[in-house]
Amino acid sequence: QVQLVESGGGLVQAGGSLRLSCAASGRTFSTAGMGWFRQAPGKEREFVATIRWSGDTAYYADSVKGRFTMSRDNAKNTVYLQMNGLKPEDTAVYYCAATRLTGTFVSTTYYDYWGQGTLVTVSS
Repeated sequence: QVQLVESGGGLVQAGGSLRLSCAASGRTFSTAGMGWFRQAPGKEREFVATIRWSGDTAYYADSVKGRFTMSRDNAKNTVYLQMNGLKPEDTAVYYCAATRLTGTFVSTTYYDYWGQGTLVTVSS
């Protein structure tokens, strides 16, 4: 079992930065692939970024590539999402997710555990 708790969301002006954190509990975290997803009002949840269990491979949605960076610290059971150059269209609730598998996955169907989400609001 893995429990996930996100933090770091808030209100920021366009062009600003935020760093989201996701603290995980559970023995399997260090071997779990992790992902970040987001859901804007009235829209479906969408993929943002994913990282392999070892942290050496990450993939990003085209909409955030070059602006967002996902990383992990297995010693601290934590994954991060550094968000730079934020745009109003990045406004959403951001969710951290964990899969029992070790790789990287862009589909929500591969993820077994989800956090409660943290709200990011970008003003223009």
